[in-house]
Amino acid sequence: MFAFQVTQTSGRARLGTLTTPHGAVATPVFMPVGTAGSVKGVTPDQLRAAGVQMVLANAYHLMLRPGAETVEKLGGLHRFMAWDAPVLTDSGGYQVFSLAHLRRIDDRAVVFQSHVDGRTITLSPEDAMDVQRRLGADVIMQLDECPPADADKGAVAQAVRRSADWARRCEETWARQPAAAATGHPQALFGIQQGGSHKDLRAASAAALVKLDLPGYAIGGVSVGEEKSAVRAVLEWIDELLPPDRPRYLMGVGEPADILTAVAAGVDMFDCVLPTRNGRNAEAFTWGGRIRLRNARWTDDDAPLEADCTCYACRHFSRGALRHYFQAREMLGPTLVSIHNLHFFSAFLGAIRQAIADGTLASAAPAWIARMEAGTNGQ
Repeated sequence: MFAFQVTQTSGRARLGTLTTPHGAVATPVFMPVGTAGSVKGVTPDQLRAAGVQMVLANAYHLMLRPGAETVEKLGGLHRFMAWDAPVLTDSGGYQVFSLAHLRRIDDRAVVFQSHVDGRTITLSPEDAMDVQRRLGADVIMQLDECPPADADKGAVAQAVRRSADWARRCEETWARQPAAAATGHPQALFGIQQGGSHKDLRAASAAALVKLDLPGYAIGGVSVGEEKSAVRAVLEWIDELLPPDRPRYLMGVGEPADILTAVAAGVDMFDCVLPTRNGRNAEAFTWGGRIRLRNARWTDDDAPLEADCTCYACRHFSRGALRHYFQAREMLGPTLVSIHNLHFFSAFLGAIRQAIADGTLASAAPAWIARMEAGTNGQ
C-alpha cells in the first residue's frame, strides 16, 4: 500500500507518484503544515479546493496536547482532522532543536519540559514510533538530532552518530509494530539525513540510513540559519548519496526559489508554514511577487490578488476589501489570504511538475523567480 515511482526526469528533477494507504500523490509535492492537527484558519474542504494533496502534522505538539492516546481513541489523525488524504507526521526532532532551552539530550533519549504545562517528558526513538503509530499518519519520521547552523564539526558529527543510532532503533520498533498504525493501515518510515554543510558527514549519515532500506529519506538540518550557498551545496550531494528509487523530502523549506533549487537537485517533497503564516500576516504569494496588504496603496484597489487565480478569495474579493479585513482585525482576512496562498503553492508545484514533463524546467524556473522578485520589490 506504499510505493514510489519516478515516471519522468528532466536533468535531476523528477516527476513521480507516491502511493499511500490514503491515496496517491503527484510529486514534487508541497505539504502545508497542520502543527496541532489543523492547518490554521482553513477547513479540510478549503484545503481540498486549494489543490492540497498531503498535509503534515507534528507528533511533538500532538503528543503534548491532546495526547497521542486521545487522538487514537478519536479514530486517528485522518478522522481527527477530517482529512481523508495522505498525512505525514514529523517526529519532534526539530522541536528538540528549537526548544533547546527546555531539554537535555543523551544517547538514550531526550528529556524536556513541556512548553504547554511544564511536565517533564522523555522522548526516545521507541517512544517516537509509538506516538506516531497511535496518531496513524501514512508517513512517519525517525527521531533525530538537528544541530544548529553554527555548531562546530564535532557537534555535527555527534548528531550524525546519534541520529543514525536512533534511526536504527526507530526501524527496529517500526518493524515490530509491524509497520502498521493503531488504526490498522501500513505506515512508511522515513530516515533523516544530518551532517550540516560537511560532505563527509552527509555521506556517512546517508550510508547509515541506506543500510536500513527505508521507504524514504529526508534531508534534515537545513534551513536552520545557514547561508543559502551551504544549502545549495548540500542539495548538490544528495543525488549521489540517496537511492534514486525512494522519495526525497527536504524538511521545512517553502520559499519558491528554494523549492525550485531543490527540485532541480532531485527533491520530491516539501513542507513549510509559509502559506498560512504569511497569510495570517497579510502577505499574499502571487506569480507577480508578494503583495503586502497592509500597504496603503491597496486601499482602493478593486482587483483580485491575482487576475487569473481561481481560488475562492480571488473569485470574490478585491485587494481593497482584503486590506480592510486586516485593518479591522476581521478573522476573514487571514482565512482568505491563507486560502489564496495554499492555492498558489499547489499551482506552483503543478507548474513545476508540468515543466518537468515538458522538459522546460531549466528555462522556466529563472524567469518565474525573476518575475516574483521584481514584483515583490515593487510592492
